[in-house]
Amino acid sequence: MSSDFIIALAGQAVYTILKASAPMLVLGLIVGLLVSIFQATTQIQEQTLAFIPKIVAVLLSILLFGPWILNTLVDFTYNLLSNLYKYIG
Repeated sequence: MSSDFIIALAGQAVYTILKASAPMLVLGLIVGLLVSIFQATTQIQEQTLAFIPKIVAVLLSILLFGPWILNTLVDFTYNLLSNLYKYIG
């Protein structure tokens, strides 16, 4: 195994992680922005107000995008394990 191969494999792993976590991060960002705009508009400065909607949005995104996330991770793992003979020898 060369260092280029290991770097490429690590890059694929990072890309897969980012692709799998993107729906949750984007929905959490959007909900956080909406709550921040609401807090600025109404001048409510409660710190805990931002956490509950974000948690609910992330949980709903896991329920909605869960099968796709699982497929993405299973495909990466299958490709990794099916090409295991290339990594060893």
